[in-house]
Amino acid sequence: MMQISESHLQKNSLFNSMNRFIGAVNNMDQTVMVPSLLRDVPLEEEREMAALKSSGNSDIEDGDMYSYYQLLKSIRCDIEWGVMRAEEAKKRKESRASISRMDSAEEDSEVSSEEDEDNLQKQFQFHMTGLHGVLSKLTQQANTLTNRYKQEIGIGCY
Repeated sequence: MMQISESHLQKNSLFNSMNRFIGAVNNMDQTVMVPSLLRDVPLEEEREMAALKSSGNSDIEDGDMYSYYQLLKSIRCDIEWGVMRAEEAKKRKESRASISRMDSAEEDSEVSSEEDEDNLQKQFQFHMTGLHGVLSKLTQQANTLTNRYKQEIGIGCY
């Protein structure tokens, strides 16, 4: 009885959402044997296009299935390997320039850090909920792309 309720609660865990997304993208990657066939294939559904444009990703300007495919693979890579590599180099440059400003800002940050600690749990829950929702949508989109690819090459969807 305890295992049943635990597995029901774990269904909505962030870890499981990430695993579902990675699994869907892996399935997409294994199904799409010739990604170049996705070039110039338009996204038919308006909600797919709106979701891509609302993400603010400049990599998807033309709105074809190939760009969509690349975006989903890139997000999977970010989840698996982290997004900090490029940001670390940028932060190192910025930290050298901001060392002199840190001394004066240190006094102000002590007051604001106390207020931030009170809101940490709320911020964490907000971001976890948002991340879970985004991962669910991305998983659905990876599955949609896989099915569209199957239709394009003439394989029936199962």
